[in-house]
Amino acid sequence: MITTKNSRFSENLFWDADMNDLNLDIHKTYVVGRVLDYGEWNDWLAIRSYYGMDELKKIALRIRSMFPKSLSFIATITNTPENQFRCYEQIKNKKNANYFIL
Repeated sequence: MITTKNSRFSENLFWDADMNDLNLDIHKTYVVGRVLDYGEWNDWLAIRSYYGMDELKKIALRIRSMFPKSLSFIATITNTPENQFRCYEQIKNKKNANYFIL
């Protein structure tokens, strides 16, 4: 686990970032996007506790790209139609894409 400002995250979430430079307030779109796409339940609980549901919704609405499952989850949990999220059109246009090609 990685601890940042009283929040604990799975080590795999920020493989490409220097944890010493990660700031939950400055990099909130990056943090929330990573947790939605790659996080575990405890990671979700950490961001929900840190940001609150209203702020999470505002952040998620602006995320440019996320996995379809992530969009479904955040839309359901915030009771917001999927088509209100910025990433909706991108996901809709790539409905036949395979998101897990190695």
